[in-house]
Amino acid sequence: MPLPPVMNGRLAIPVIAAPLFIISHPPLVIAQCRAGVVGSFPSLNARPAAQLDEWLHEIAAALTPADAPFAVNLIVHKSNDRLDADLETVVRHRVPVVITSLGAREDVNRAVQAYGGIVLHDVIHDRFARKAVEKGADGLIAVAAGAGGHAGTLSPFALVSEIRRWFNGPLALSGAIATGGAVLAARAAGADLAYVGSAFIATEEARAEERYKRAVVEAGASDIIYTNLFTGVHGNYLASSIRAAGLDPANLPESDASKMSFAGGEGSKRAWRDIWGAGQGVGAVDEVVPAAALVARLRAEYAAARARLAEG
Repeated sequence: MPLPPVMNGRLAIPVIAAPLFIISHPPLVIAQCRAGVVGSFPSLNARPAAQLDEWLHEIAAALTPADAPFAVNLIVHKSNDRLDADLETVVRHRVPVVITSLGAREDVNRAVQAYGGIVLHDVIHDRFARKAVEKGADGLIAVAAGAGGHAGTLSPFALVSEIRRWFNGPLALSGAIATGGAVLAARAAGADLAYVGSAFIATEEARAEERYKRAVVEAGASDIIYTNLFTGVHGNYLASSIRAAGLDPANLPESDASKMSFAGGEGSKRAWRDIWGAGQGVGAVDEVVPAAALVARLRAEYAAARARLAEG
């Protein structure tokens, strides 16, 4: 499928840099966009709420029409008491791409589309995908097994295949994508874009403490633990950070899903500041580098993978 018009001709490689809670902020987003991938951040990273306006001014002033567009992630869940105010700020700044998570609302979609923006909604299975499109989302992000943070359990091949049986719009794939070859595989499977998150934790511009960055560099896929203990929603976390918190990664209790805590309360601060999210693609991350260097690596690997396939 063709890329959305706002991205067409502006991407060096078909990648959206996933919004990373706490970690993504203007310096990282600007570096990502200048390198040729869609940069993004969760609106909740801007604290206090008034800082969101400042961040959007900073990003818009730093980017040119030749750079890739940027995106803001809105948590569309009743626990997010900032949603309406953040949406108003997003609309005022005419943010080109909005990523919605944990719920879909028609009024949010309409507000963004009214000024010409597009909405991509992340989903973990086909049923949620259908609901999101019914409520007006322009595109989807299929969050498959192995993705960092809140993630699903389905194979990326199965999830993309099911969605593509009925949906022809923009589709990104998330789930352990940390190499250019994996980006090409996502496109071969039927996605238009790859959603890359964990690899950007280990970049110089990322707002993550050095211990977190080093933990990503040193980890492999087997060091990722899938649990709902910390927020009430299942997600993937680094085992080393769980052990550092005094817990046994192999013996974690189940959480009460009715007590979700991910939209900015004290529980979520602990979950993401002390218990570190990461996906199974961390094994492909060998060093902390500038974001532009990471994108350059992805581009080189993407080109090499295409050449290998062309050789047959």
